[in-house]
Amino acid sequence: MIVCVAVVGHQNNPLYLQSFTEADDALKLHHIVHCSLDVIDERVNNPKKIGSVLNETFLGLLYPTENYKVYGYLTNTKVKFILVTRDLDVRDADVRNFFRRFHTAYVDAVSNPFHEPGKKITSRIFAERVSTIVKSFGLSAAV
Repeated sequence: MIVCVAVVGHQNNPLYLQSFTEADDALKLHHIVHCSLDVIDERVNNPKKIGSVLNETFLGLLYPTENYKVYGYLTNTKVKFILVTRDLDVRDADVRNFFRRFHTAYVDAVSNPFHEPGKKITSRIFAERVSTIVKSFGLSAAV
C-alpha cells in the first residue's frame, strides 16, 4: 500500500506531496521524504560506491524503516520522485511501472502553459491522476 508520493525540485524544494493514509502523520511523512533526499544525493554524487549506473533514472530502494520502504526516481532535469510504501514485499517491476506512469503525469502537469516552473504543482487533474495511479499500484501482475 502506498502511503505517500512526493515530487521534489532540483533545488530540493518540495513541489508536491500527497499522503494516502487516514492517520494524521503528514509531518512524519515530510520527514521521511526529506531524509530520502540525502540518500538520493549520495547515490547521484557517488555512483561507483553504490554500484548503480548514473544514467539509470530508477534509484530503487533508498532505505527501509521499521514500517515503510522508500523508493526514489530521478528525472533528467534532476527532479526527484519519492514513493513511500507500507508493504515490505514490493516488487521492483511494480515500482518501476508506478514511476513511469507518475513521470508521465508529472510531464503533463508541468507542460501546462499556466504552470510556473519550479513552483508547487496545484493542478487538480494531476492530483486525480496520481490518485488513480496509486489505486492501481500492484495490480499490474493481475492484468
